[in-house]
Amino acid sequence: MILSYYYIIQFKFMTTISVPIPANLEEGLNNLILNGKGSNKAELVRRAISKMIEDEAVQTVLRAMEEPTLRGDLRELAKKFK
Repeated sequence: MILSYYYIIQFKFMTTISVPIPANLEEGLNNLILNGKGSNKAELVRRAISKMIEDEAVQTVLRAMEEPTLRGDLRELAKKFK
């Protein structure tokens, strides 16, 4: 497998962690690999964690957009924090 330069740089400074998982999750990982969704378990776990972080960031932005006290003219909002 040929890795792009981006992936080599991105993963140069990685930490290894050991996480026990139940058999059904390992089976799920193995099935994802067999179905071509990832090349190995580590890649799938990294992608899952990245997706969860991204989803949380999106949800945070969406919650902030619904916050009634943060709507309006930015100059007027800034005055509230002085």
